[in-house]
Amino acid sequence: MMYLFLLVGFVLLIKGADFFVDGSSSVARLLGVPSVVIGLTIVAMGTSAPEAAVSITAGLSGSNAIAVSNVVGSNMFNLLMVAGACAAIKAFPMDPDIAKRDFPINIAACVLLPVLFLDGTLGQLDGLLLLACMATYLFVVVRSAIKNRQTAEEEVKTLSPLMSAVSIVGGLACIVIGGDLVVDNAVLIAESWGLSESFIGLTIIAMGTSLPEFVTSVVAARKGESGLALVNVGGSHIFNLLLILGLSSSLHPIAIAPDMMLNTIVMGVITLAFFLITLPKKHVNRPMGLSCIAVYLCYTVYLVMMS
Repeated sequence: MMYLFLLVGFVLLIKGADFFVDGSSSVARLLGVPSVVIGLTIVAMGTSAPEAAVSITAGLSGSNAIAVSNVVGSNMFNLLMVAGACAAIKAFPMDPDIAKRDFPINIAACVLLPVLFLDGTLGQLDGLLLLACMATYLFVVVRSAIKNRQTAEEEVKTLSPLMSAVSIVGGLACIVIGGDLVVDNAVLIAESWGLSESFIGLTIIAMGTSLPEFVTSVVAARKGESGLALVNVGGSHIFNLLLILGLSSSLHPIAIAPDMMLNTIVMGVITLAFFLITLPKKHVNRPMGLSCIAVYLCYTVYLVMMS
């Protein structure tokens, strides 16, 4: 039953995030908020809601390994599998905004985290620092987008005030319940198979919570819009590292095990390598994409051997 409950938890997380985004976006539209702000804040946060629910629930319940490994694993999956699969389908150019703004911030966050981990804990002050960095990033991105008017107005589905409220409340309820189901049953599965919580968080949970981004990006790639994958990956990384870990640790300190320090450093090295390889070429081609997939498979084998 724990496998069924885990699957139900993933479904609730994904659908809850959809309901929450629809309701929140509708309220923002009714209040006259520009589409660009909705896309860069509400929608972006909504796509990170599954990871946030899992990490926050895990942190509050004392499953520290899952709280951090979920974020690290999701970032590894997004960068290597999501971007890699899209590039394998169709090569795409490096977006200038990603190159100049998002990837440097990603790398800076990857450097900052191991420094914060040095005392063996991601404490509440550390969490507030990460949240302050996230707020600064959002302010800069939204101000730049509004000033330059480069983001086209997108159609945002507008619901009635009552349906908006129902979608927000119902979506949040699904996210909370789904997060509980995923964390509780992931721990049970780890115990039944003799696996570490870190392994479950880095693999099964990370893949499950990243599945919507993977499917969306692959569908976009098949339609010739592979570049959207890198935009999604860049923003998702920043939200995961700064917002989710910031929220989780500010609510409850998270103990950092040595293996998570190592995996966080590996994530930073791979992110830096990806940036250094793709930046000079100004594009991500099929061989690069296949290489990313191969690296992820090797990383997964490594995790299996170490579990």
